[in-house]
Amino acid sequence: MLTKRIIACLDVDAGRVVKGVQFVNLRDAGDPAELAKAHSEAGADEVVLLDISAAHQNRTTLLDTVRRTARQLFIPFTVGGGIRTLEDAAAVFAAGADKVSINSAALADPSLITRIAERFGSQAVVVAIDAKRSAIAQTWQAFTLGGRNGSGVDAVVWARQAEAHGAGEILLTSMDRDGTASGFDCELTKAVADSVRIPVIASGGAGGPDHFVAVFRDGHADAALAASIFHYGVGRLLDLKECLRSEGIPVRLPC
Repeated sequence: MLTKRIIACLDVDAGRVVKGVQFVNLRDAGDPAELAKAHSEAGADEVVLLDISAAHQNRTTLLDTVRRTARQLFIPFTVGGGIRTLEDAAAVFAAGADKVSINSAALADPSLITRIAERFGSQAVVVAIDAKRSAIAQTWQAFTLGGRNGSGVDAVVWARQAEAHGAGEILLTSMDRDGTASGFDCELTKAVADSVRIPVIASGGAGGPDHFVAVFRDGHADAALAASIFHYGVGRLLDLKECLRSEGIPVRLPC
């Protein structure tokens, strides 16, 4: 049985890790390189760094921040934000990333997914989907530019299309649950996970071990991502993994 992954997320703005609620009211959480090292040593399976203002500010990823962070890690490292071209992706890989995450640019031009996958492999391409519940029951709209713009595209449909274009993984964030510590949106996660054959990372709403248990069991997630509960010492990664294992959910424990 494949192990479930626990991923630590670093939302970066102007070179600093920040965290807010539902994509607003951001507060400082620390230096990305220092936090990445701490999360890795604590037992995170992977680290994701998202330059959350890059797309909105129409600029490329802060490569110096990526380099400094990559030097601290010996676990898979994903970087997203501001990747609009194959050349942008190549620069991020050269700076030390193992995978790239693309969102706004992929929705604008799905062939970007294919071009990056053909050059670096599907396993290195993560399509991020920021999803918000629609007025119609059991539907969610994909948003772009750091959650600022509604795309009009159904998130579940977009996940299937992203897979068809060569995505190796989906990073699915519930905008409704982001930063609330009220639990992952298991209904959203299951809808996407059951519609694709590639791994789905659940994001948005983690507040405690029970939420991770629920998203793995009920949401059918392959991995779960969190930020606040790790940055601010609300929960320990090792305790979380021991809880998951006690519930029969396979995870990798530190050696």
